[in-house]
Amino acid sequence: MSNSPAANLQSAAMGTGIGPVLDRFQDVERIAVLRGGGLGDLLFAYPALSALAAAYPDASITLLGLPLHAELLRHRPGPVAEVEVLPFASGVRPGPEDGTATANFFADMRSRHFDLAVQIHGGGRNSNPFLLKLGARHTVGTRTPDAVALERTLPYIYYQNEFLRSLEVVGLAGAAPVSLEPRLIVTPEETAAGLHLTGAGTRPLLVIHPGATDPRRRWPASSFAVVAARAARDGSDVVLVGDDGDAPLAAEIVRMAQAEAASEGARIRSLAGRLSLSELTGVLSVATVVVGNDSGPRHLAQAVGTPTVGIYWVGNVINAGALGRMLHRVHLAWTTQCVECGVDVTQVGWTAERCEHDDSHVQQIQPDAVYDDVRDLTATTPLLRGR
Repeated sequence: MSNSPAANLQSAAMGTGIGPVLDRFQDVERIAVLRGGGLGDLLFAYPALSALAAAYPDASITLLGLPLHAELLRHRPGPVAEVEVLPFASGVRPGPEDGTATANFFADMRSRHFDLAVQIHGGGRNSNPFLLKLGARHTVGTRTPDAVALERTLPYIYYQNEFLRSLEVVGLAGAAPVSLEPRLIVTPEETAAGLHLTGAGTRPLLVIHPGATDPRRRWPASSFAVVAARAARDGSDVVLVGDDGDAPLAAEIVRMAQAEAASEGARIRSLAGRLSLSELTGVLSVATVVVGNDSGPRHLAQAVGTPTVGIYWVGNVINAGALGRMLHRVHLAWTTQCVECGVDVTQVGWTAERCEHDDSHVQQIQPDAVYDDVRDLTATTPLLRGR
């Protein structure tokens, strides 16, 4: 059968996917998936990884990712057999490039004789040439008009939900969805660590992650503090999480929230900068509700099945918002222009340069509205989660 795009579109008949689910490739035993980026980027790709594992049950999946991905998936049951850390390479993994290390990486990857290589890392300008150097028999992925072609490609249009984009890509390789959102297995050790670190018990537990890589996605500390204080007054334990860079912000929120709660019984504290990724996974898994900006920990909370309330700029919710509303609530800021210079902030990447201003795009979201969802989820989701 021809592998031309037209022939494959006409012959797609392997079930329903996000886009066409084309014919599977034959004799696939080794699959490489290129997905760099942060924690959230990996979780966006997780439904696609699960779909590939179901479509090719006898194949071994190698994720080409970052050390953070390897740490999260190490010894964790799931679709990925191994993680190979990417070398520093323009548009794939930012950092000081080492020609020898890169050459050694490609030599090692070509020796694996991958049958299928999947690119779900951006529009393909840099990632498609990178993928082709693996020497795989078959290649699929996304492509902007100026990117080199793979064997089967999907047009890359920026504003698309990333879960669905990744599923559409693996549909090109005959993989139909088994889940629309990530489902990450939490180990018993992680659950035990989460319970120990938070003291979670009979009281509801609200976990707050106030950080975000892009400062424009950060809700003000004062708004997080209002939510934390109200939760504490209503009888919840409140724990702030984040990395080392988030620790000062988390400490400020704790101070503000304790002052606003004005109650000796208020239990508000920070674990920011003190948790390994495995411990963070455990803490998020035992939470009653997680509140956070559009960030990796919020996506991780969703992946382990914990209800979330997300703070989103409207453009980001298109790409990264949870699909359902039973467990995941979304609060949108409809900002379209920079508050400082007025530039159109909906234009991204190749269509416009980012202005230099870091003013929050989400500051107008009201704490009362966010807490209404926290209270509702706190009351209803223990029943839905079997707790």
